[in-house]
Amino acid sequence: MKGVMRFGKKGKLSPWYIGPYRISKRVGNIAHELELPQELATIHSVFHISMLKKCMGDPSIIIPTKYIGNKDNLSYEEIPVQILDRQVHNLRTKEVASVKILWRNQFVEEAIWEAEEDMEK
Repeated sequence: MKGVMRFGKKGKLSPWYIGPYRISKRVGNIAHELELPQELATIHSVFHISMLKKCMGDPSIIIPTKYIGNKDNLSYEEIPVQILDRQVHNLRTKEVASVKILWRNQFVEEAIWEAEEDMEK
């Protein structure tokens, strides 16, 4: 979905899921109300079933909200940790350098390519 805001951060660096949270009750046929912690009190607690993911009990996929570092407006700052790789794309008239960045709160498999000049800023 283009332009969707996920927990206040627009774009590919925002987490898809946080939690796990217990379902307190079913609202209608396709919505559920969750038991959210106090730091997420500003978020509406009823979610469409397509926005939920079953927790399989793997603790490595759980991102606690205290590590996300939510601000009052539900956004968080993403900090680059390490440059994993570098490549240069040759276009017709110029060369564009890209670096593969490992961001805080993400795994190595989720590292993304960014323009080198943007990362220098």
